[in-house]
Amino acid sequence: MLQFSLLTAYTGTVPNADGDGESYLYGDIWTSYAKEKLSAVFLWATVALAVLLIAVGLFVWLKRQDRFKRFLGVATALAVGFAGAVIVTMLSLEFMDMAESGAVFDLVLYPAVVLGACVVLSAAALYVTYLLGEKPFRIGKIVALSLVGAAGVAFLVCLGVYLASGDGENNNGVVITATENALLYVCAAALIALLVFFALFFGRKEKKGFDSKSVAYAAVCIAMSFALSYLSVFHLPQGGSVTIASLLPLMIYAYMFGVKKGVFAGFVYGILQAVQDPWLIHPAQFLLDYPIAFACIGLAGLFANVKKLDKFPQIQFALGAIVASALRFISHVLSGVFAFSEYAGDLNPWVYSLGYNSFVFADIAIVIAVGIVIFCSPAIVKAARKFRPAEKKADETKNEGTVSEEE
Repeated sequence: MLQFSLLTAYTGTVPNADGDGESYLYGDIWTSYAKEKLSAVFLWATVALAVLLIAVGLFVWLKRQDRFKRFLGVATALAVGFAGAVIVTMLSLEFMDMAESGAVFDLVLYPAVVLGACVVLSAAALYVTYLLGEKPFRIGKIVALSLVGAAGVAFLVCLGVYLASGDGENNNGVVITATENALLYVCAAALIALLVFFALFFGRKEKKGFDSKSVAYAAVCIAMSFALSYLSVFHLPQGGSVTIASLLPLMIYAYMFGVKKGVFAGFVYGILQAVQDPWLIHPAQFLLDYPIAFACIGLAGLFANVKKLDKFPQIQFALGAIVASALRFISHVLSGVFAFSEYAGDLNPWVYSLGYNSFVFADIAIVIAVGIVIFCSPAIVKAARKFRPAEKKADETKNEGTVSEEE
């Protein structure tokens, strides 16, 4: 029935009033209709898949623990495949919607598509080179990072040209004063400096660079978060939404691999969010609402190595999630005050922005609730902690002791 409704909405036509040709029955609202309906379908499909995997996982854990690791591999493959289907479908509709409404010009849209294609191809190439060995992986990593970096720079340059032209303000009906312009840049610079400090200070004991596992997990977590971001409980008119724990995979990644890698993964995810839900007005506003705001999510791993809380991984995760979301909230609020003040009407811009962006608290409440349930599993906690530097060092010491005894 859904497919028939979508097909009718797209192919149904009526004669034009002047008798010259025909027009689509729903015109440029077809994609909005399709996104709404398919989002509901994917939401319930996600819930069904999650329930099924959890039920099977519990059965395997209770009956055949020796096969639980294999089950996790299969479950991850299914989840990633489903996430890929959601991303391709919904992102295609998003691009169609943008093309119909003219909200984002080709100058931004096509470089974004190229960037996305480079990310997907690079991830696939990295996986293949990883299977071939360490040396091919190192070469593949250099080539992949160079390719994605070049595409990213091209995208940012095109985005900068678009925003500098003033079209961003004109298309969104806002006027940014010289004072607001300066404050936007100051706020963006201050939050970037704060992020760098947190990442370097709290991540000083973390392993430098990305290895094959951290790259693979980053790709999987970014893809899953991006897919879940389409499953929203409600969507706000000027961007932002409450989702079904869409940031959970990114936060778990930060808990596993540390804040430095977490911040980087969040930064990449933020750029993808700008493609998914583009509210592009000002260069600093773009940074505050997308890369900076979601890079803050990488700070969810701040308390992962606090030894006094080792017996309470749920608290470690929850505290990190609260700090990360608080900084994300601040980033959105500052953007709202200085870039979206036109939408405040008679309200004080600070009051408007604080109220509008409070959706972040509802979003993080869902993430923390689901995360606490997940971190109640000793098997999941053990799997997450094996990537911690302290855990690795302890394992190496233990292995060295075992070898000495054998000798």
